[in-house]
Amino acid sequence: MREYLLTLCITAAVTYLLTGPVRKFAIVAGAMPEIRARDVHREPTPRLGGIAMFFGLCAGLLVADHLPNLNDVFERSNEPRALLSGAALIWLIGVLDDKFEIDALIKLGGQMIAAGVMVLQGLTILWIPVPGFGMVLLDQGQGTLLTVALVVITINAVNFVDGLDGLAAGMVCIAATAFFLYAYRIWYGYGIEAAAPATLFAAILMGMCLGFLPHNLHPARIFMGDSGSMLIGLVLAAGAISATGQIDGDALSLNFGGTRDATHAMLPVFIPLLMPLTIIAIPFADLVLAIVRRTWNGKSPFAADRGHLHHRLLEIGHSHSRAVLIMYFWSALIGFGTVAYSVHSASMWILLLIVALSAVGLVLLMLPRFRPHIPRWAESFVPPRYRRRKTAAAEATGETHEAEEEAGDRPPVESGVNGATAVGTRSRIEDRHKAESSS
Repeated sequence: MREYLLTLCITAAVTYLLTGPVRKFAIVAGAMPEIRARDVHREPTPRLGGIAMFFGLCAGLLVADHLPNLNDVFERSNEPRALLSGAALIWLIGVLDDKFEIDALIKLGGQMIAAGVMVLQGLTILWIPVPGFGMVLLDQGQGTLLTVALVVITINAVNFVDGLDGLAAGMVCIAATAFFLYAYRIWYGYGIEAAAPATLFAAILMGMCLGFLPHNLHPARIFMGDSGSMLIGLVLAAGAISATGQIDGDALSLNFGGTRDATHAMLPVFIPLLMPLTIIAIPFADLVLAIVRRTWNGKSPFAADRGHLHHRLLEIGHSHSRAVLIMYFWSALIGFGTVAYSVHSASMWILLLIVALSAVGLVLLMLPRFRPHIPRWAESFVPPRYRRRKTAAAEATGETHEAEEEAGDRPPVESGVNGATAVGTRSRIEDRHKAESSS
């Protein structure tokens, strides 16, 4: 576990430190498109954040290759090299799209080629479980088609959900954390060495997202762009393929008492092969709804619009930050709920807990203006919008009054493209214009 944590921290640190210089490079390179009709931000924001994330991926793989225990993953399996090859290709396509806006069909072709590159190097689905029957061995053509389909679906699902500041990176980080816990249990708890690559991929993916999030939280200073969203989608799909289609059913049967029992116990995590529901449930649901909506309206499935789930949350009155947190909540509920069910599938309390938390999530969806009351001792641990504000009279008397408006109702604080850092304060555009006009 310590080596996985070290790999995660190195990946996060490299991604975080490189995002600032990458942001300045994106501004100079002109990778800062104009505001589109479907965008929710108010000022042109540089993209190409995927450059920092890709180098974070490379740093994580390099560090893992030099660690005593994780080095066995590179010696026994070619999957890390396959991941790096596919990631480099999809990242290059994303960088070109962030700069030049290439056609959607070209991107789709690039995604299929990247998946094919991974298949050629051994990262492919070899068998799938069938409940009540056991493991079904796939031939080369079937495994290739299923692998390419899973990679393309996952990449586009993550790409579709990348519409709010910090949304895609946070949701993928939550999914990667849940997947890491599951894969680590299979690898360490049951001694299945084939699960080690998936565990490593999940740890590196967590580091990539955690390192980029401080720069991408609302209001974002930089966007990951397609170079980042397609990259983390591919890494997420590679982890699912490695953990599901590469693990030997005979090895599992030794721990679970039989092939059928092993298949039943592994079923919750095998679902991503057929329908990416447990790992990227929210992005996949958004993807399906977007395709149906656009096709129904006579548009191309790749035509952009403002009908995504996060847009709907903003329309019903949720603030930007709260909409992101709600999406985080549902992703965590589905991801960690699936992991808990795979561990104790016969426990009724897990099902009851998931139902209860789902009810809480529905209540939050129906209360867009609700703001919790935070006690004074906890104000230093929550965002400023949840803290009590003091008026001039209250400061004189020492009394504290709560703010009357929600954070989403306040005038937005926009950031300039020059001079902002990941931890510094943001300048107000209006104040800067006033100062220039007065001078």
